[in-house]
Amino acid sequence: MLRKTSIRLFVLAAMLLAAVTLSIPRASAQAQSAQAFRELLERSEKEKKGLTFYVRGQTIAGIVVKIIGSDAVEVRNQTFSRVIIKIESIDALAIN
Repeated sequence: MLRKTSIRLFVLAAMLLAAVTLSIPRASAQAQSAQAFRELLERSEKEKKGLTFYVRGQTIAGIVVKIIGSDAVEVRNQTFSRVIIKIESIDALAIN
């Protein structure tokens, strides 16, 4: 009986270790993409360069007017003078 318990604990520990090991690269990749997004947003704001935002299947072109904390960004384009986009909803960014 003790042997079955130790085997179960070993299997559980191995599964936990595998889950932690697999999640580290994903967290690192997310941090890198967040940093890349931040760099493009800041560049658009500073240099007044246009960006194309890909947001949940939609495309929005514009220039960053202001970065609102770490949650959102204010953008303007030829159609709208003010568009607020939540950073977490941005799928991709492209710069001209």
